[in-house]
Amino acid sequence: MLSSVLKSKQAVRVNVEIMRAFVRLRDLVGHNREMTRRLNDLESKYDRQFKVVFDAIRELMAPPAPASKRRIGFVQGD
Repeated sequence: MLSSVLKSKQAVRVNVEIMRAFVRLRDLVGHNREMTRRLNDLESKYDRQFKVVFDAIRELMAPPAPASKRRIGFVQGD
């Protein structure tokens, strides 16, 4: 870890913040799973007229599509 290499108070604080960020990230993933389960439960209770609403909610819950990345560096023309 960073703090074991640098051995400074600031490195220890950064290390603690990194761990806290991972814990928050894990909580967010867990909440997303819970929301998906609850949405499935609701969807099974209601009839087809709400299908559009449930589809829209699922679309909002989905992670954004990755942006296309350009290669860095010199690219020779075709």
